Amino acid sequence: MTTAPSPAARRSWWPFARHYLEMIAAMLVGMALFDAALRGLLALAGTSFPDGYPTLTALKMTFDMSAGMLIWMRIRGHAWPATLEMTASMIVPVAALLPLLWLDVISADTLMLLEHVLMLPLMLVVMLRRRAEYGGPGCAAHV
Repeated sequence: MTTAPSPAARRSWWPFARHYLEMIAAMLVGMALFDAALRGLLALAGTSFPDGYPTLTALKMTFDMSAGMLIWMRIRGHAWPATLEMTASMIVPVAALLPLLWLDVISADTLMLLEHVLMLPLMLVVMLRRRAEYGGPGCAAHV
């Protein structure tokens, strides 16, 4: 028979889980804000973003999400090594998947789906690797 975790044990994971959710929110905000800014600037220049290029679209989305998360991590007090490591966890999936797109092994829609599906567990792996930074006592998530 297993026992339920104590309230103290559940609370000890809350900063870690909250930080993970904050980073996902920062990615979404970054994706929306940077996309809107780019499209607005292009509209002012009398042109538009070429949506028909899946490689460009995937790279832009990766940049937008990574930039939002990078900015949020720096605001939360994370050092550059952890921030760049987390950013890499977001870039690796698209870097690994783009050749499959170019070889017609996967479609553009599958690329987008897999990019996001792989990104989230990779972020979690990076967080677990630096557990104290993301959820331990004195971590940036407690600030």
